[in-house]
Amino acid sequence: MIKINEPAPYFTAKAFQVNEVKTVSLSDYKGKWVVLFFYPADFTFVCPTELGELADNYNKFKELNAEILSVSKDTEFVHKAWHDNSDTIKKIKFPMLADPTGKICRDYETLIEEEGLSVRATFLIDPEGIVKAFEFHHNDIGRNTSELIRKIQAAKFTLEHKGMVCPAGWHAGDKTLKPGLDLVGKI
Repeated sequence: MIKINEPAPYFTAKAFQVNEVKTVSLSDYKGKWVVLFFYPADFTFVCPTELGELADNYNKFKELNAEILSVSKDTEFVHKAWHDNSDTIKKIKFPMLADPTGKICRDYETLIEEEGLSVRATFLIDPEGIVKAFEFHHNDIGRNTSELIRKIQAAKFTLEHKGMVCPAGWHAGDKTLKPGLDLVGKI
C-alpha cells in the first residue's frame, strides 16, 4: 500500500521522449521533485487534454525543480505513434513511460485489472524519493494542472520551512501557519 511520507515504489521503464526511446528509472530523478502522472491510454479523449495542459506548463514545473513522468500501459511505440498523429501530444517534452506489463500500475495501485487500464492518478514524490501527495480520479474526470503546481509549491515550502503548514487554497507568497496551542480554536 502506498503511504504518505514513505518511499515511492522503485521502477525502471522504457519511455518515449522527444523522438527518442530511452530507459528511465525513478532514481534518475533523485534531487528533483517527480510528478508521476498515470492515465488510462493513448488515443483517448480526456488524456490528451490533461497531457496537453501539462506540456503547456512544463517550464513552470522545471522552474520548481520538478519532472513530469506520464505513465500508461501503452508501449513506447504507441506513445510515438500518438505523438506523430496528434498536435497536442507533439508538444510533450517530458518522458512518456511505457508500462505494457502493468507492473508500475500495480506497484502504485492504479491498475484496473478487469479493464487492463490505469485509473487517473497523480503522485508527488520529493527529491529524496518520498511520497508527499497522491490523488486518484475516476477516468471520466480530468485533472487540473494549476492545482498540481500549487501542491508542488506547498510541498516545497513545507519541506524548506520545517514546522510551517500551508492552509487550504494557499498559493506561493500567501500567509502560512505555524501550528501551536495559541491557534487552537482561533482559525
